[in-house]
Amino acid sequence: MSELQARFERAIVLFDAANAEDPNQDQGQPKELLYARRMSDMLQRFAPEASEVVKLAVRAQHIRRWTVPRNSYPMTKEGYYAWRTGLYKFHAETAGALMRQAGYDEAMIDPVMAAVSKRGLKVNADTQLLEDVTDLVFIEHYMLGFAGQHAEYSEEKWLDIIRKTWRKMSEHARAFATSGGITLPEPLVPLILKAIGT
Repeated sequence: MSELQARFERAIVLFDAANAEDPNQDQGQPKELLYARRMSDMLQRFAPEASEVVKLAVRAQHIRRWTVPRNSYPMTKEGYYAWRTGLYKFHAETAGALMRQAGYDEAMIDPVMAAVSKRGLKVNADTQLLEDVTDLVFIEHYMLGFAGQHAEYSEEKWLDIIRKTWRKMSEHARAFATSGGITLPEPLVPLILKAIGT
């Protein structure tokens, strides 16, 4: 194994060890560890040629998220956006610190942090690819569960959520989602198709 490959493997091990501490379980695994692995799996399916920067960024997307619970911010719309913004910074800084521990220099750490902190969506290719993978994972693995937690949402509210997700995705990701690249949540397919106008 080359030193570059060994460095990458060290970073992944450190990311996974951090996420393995999640006390919340999903399918018998630490929730954020499972999420990180689903992100890497989706990247391999959607963009197997992705750069090392993106491979690291997708694995660190939610790193140690449980340590910054939603209720640590005001339970208002403004509080929600502040929480999300704070999380982007927290995840980026956590990933950067672990990458340094794995032996990376700032020239590699900076673009990973930029992607994880969602800087330059639509203009930064790394950030856009991370966003595409995030949205594909959400649709395939989490949208149905999210719907179950929000039975009070109206159809109009759901159409708005789906459309907002769709707008954040690249044309390539949209085509991937609707051409069998992912498994759409069966009960929500009519709603998804209505939202995206197909």
